[in-house]
Amino acid sequence: MPKRILFLDRDGVILQEQPPDYQLDSLDKIHFMKGVITNLSCIAASLDYYKVLITNQDGMGTAVFPEHTFWPYQELMIRTLAGEGFVFDEVHIDKTFEHENLPTRKPGTGLLTHFLDPEKYDLANSFMVGDRWSDMQLAKNLGVRGILIRSPHLPLTPVQEEEYKEVIALATDDWDEIYSFLKNGLRKVRHERNTNETSISIELNADGSGKAAIHTGIGFFDHMLEQIARHGKLDLSIQCKGDLRIDEHHTIEDTGIALGEAFAKALADKTGMERYGFSLPMDDADAKVLIDFGGRNWIVWDAAFKREKIGEMPTEMFFHFFKSFSDAAKCNLNISCNGENEHHKIEAIFKAFAKAIRMAVKKDPFSNYLPSTKGVL
Repeated sequence: MPKRILFLDRDGVILQEQPPDYQLDSLDKIHFMKGVITNLSCIAASLDYYKVLITNQDGMGTAVFPEHTFWPYQELMIRTLAGEGFVFDEVHIDKTFEHENLPTRKPGTGLLTHFLDPEKYDLANSFMVGDRWSDMQLAKNLGVRGILIRSPHLPLTPVQEEEYKEVIALATDDWDEIYSFLKNGLRKVRHERNTNETSISIELNADGSGKAAIHTGIGFFDHMLEQIARHGKLDLSIQCKGDLRIDEHHTIEDTGIALGEAFAKALADKTGMERYGFSLPMDDADAKVLIDFGGRNWIVWDAAFKREKIGEMPTEMFFHFFKSFSDAAKCNLNISCNGENEHHKIEAIFKAFAKAIRMAVKKDPFSNYLPSTKGVL
């Protein structure tokens, strides 16, 4: 699975900036931001981000900023963080002046082009933590979301606030809030799946309120997917363009795969999560759904349908959808239903599925308990 990245600026984010020159070139200028060491340690211990430092150091190596005044304090910061368990996977430093306008200098991406490989890196669910407009512009240029640490020295202008409002996922001066956001923010993901048959875009918030925006081109399928959002209290957007001119198979199956993959991303950190969910009889159709997000795929299906289609949706595709979801989400599913009305039966299954998901994904953000004796899920 592609890696999520946590890009971090240095000055004003990890180390306090010292006006008027904003250069940290002596020991008396080195002060860590409040709460940053503890929270970076927690991030390293409980989250799976690939950690990258990206910083502009104006004119480093020139007479105005000799390198020997930089490295001792840079290495002190690195050693201090490493002592608390936080180690950068990569460190990138641009030494140019702003007037040179080189692509390696933030907000340029010249030092970071290797992260633009979607097979290796999940930029849609990555973050840039910074305190300046250039950090938010870098986030925009990379296609990641921004976390703005509000600076008392260099605040964004109202125009910049407006320009980056779609990029900034969180604006704060509190590292406790940043950690809490990142820990719970993992459950809010954007995911795309593209094949020769379908193009699918999904936005999922496992801690949502039941909002749905669904369009697959199959009306009854859209109606069923809306049940997952509403009764699971998930915010769910699914936009699918499939080869419906041929038939419905690829659209339904691939949507199940893509939705399962989105859940696998959203539930990557299972600490504090219930893991199991079950839902018993609903409506007159007597549907039962059991789910276990335990990292292994398996499905038991005991539901028969007499009609060939409900709406435009072939009934044979109900199993394929849930099987695809189970495989991609790596979860166990046990689904059974009895009843007479075919519409009521499948709607009851989708509603019970939603309720089971809601129960299983419930999470205590203050708990690091992992619901497994194996120690891994």
